[in-house]
Parts: sequence; C-alpha cells; structure tokens
Amino acid sequence: MEGAMSSKATTDAAGVLRRWFEEVWNQGRMETIDELFPTNAVLWGTGRPDASSTGPAEFKEFYKALRGACPDIRITVEDVVQEGDMAFARWTARMTHTGEGLGMPATNRAMTLSGMSACRAKDGKLAEGWNVWDQLGMLRALGVLSGPAAEMFK
Repeated sequence: MEGAMSSKATTDAAGVLRRWFEEVWNQGRMETIDELFPTNAVLWGTGRPDASSTGPAEFKEFYKALRGACPDIRITVEDVVQEGDMAFARWTARMTHTGEGLGMPATNRAMTLSGMSACRAKDGKLAEGWNVWDQLGMLRALGVLSGPAAEMFK
C-alpha cells in the first residue's frame, strides 16, 4: 500500500513539487533536475526577471549560481495545494552567503527568504513552473541594497 502512495506522491503535481524542493534544493541532487525537468519545460522566476529557463541546461545556470553562493540552502515547504494538474507551494528558504556564485565575494550573511511556486505536471514531470520569491530581500540581506529606497520595501 505504501508503495502505491509513494508512487502517486511523486507523479501528481504536489508530489513533483515536494520532490523538486527536497531533492534538488535540500539534497543538492542535480540528477533530479534532469529527471523532473524535460528539455521543453519552462520555469519562470528563476533569477532572470524578464526571461524563463527552458529545459534543464538553462535552469542549471541559475541553480549552480545560487547553490555556489549559498551551499547550505535549505527550503522548507510550508503549504502545498493541488488543483487538477497544478500545485502551488508556499516556502521559506534559509541560507548563508559563503560562496561567490552571485557575482560578488562571500558576505557570510545569513538570509531567510520567502517565496511561492506553482507547477503544472505532466507524466510525473514539470511541464511549466512559476516562482515568486523575495529577491529584493536577498539584495538587502547581502548589503547590496541599502538606504531609504531599501527601507521602503521592508
């Protein structure tokens, strides 16, 4: 019985989304990107405001930069809601900027950022995904954005 439940959990949209966060981000398993993200799938909101990442190769650029800068990243999925072939998650990411993957020297600053992701799944894989996360908060935490303008968006 448990095997059937586990199988369903990884093929429905909510299961795919949970597996993505656990294996790709928390465990650092790049091979899961190739398993869950087909070459024709698209992700929006991966650090490139006006562009998407199509297929695993483009997404891995973002992934390597963020994990390189913050190798201790840990994402806690707070809530997941599924409707048909779509799932929506609210999450919290905790990390420390100890590497240079963001194009700047390590600041050794800890960050806690929140975000939301949605995905449409097909055949147990991501077909399309959307991400909204606190990139402004990341810049403020890293000390890149400061002063009166940064204070307006707290």
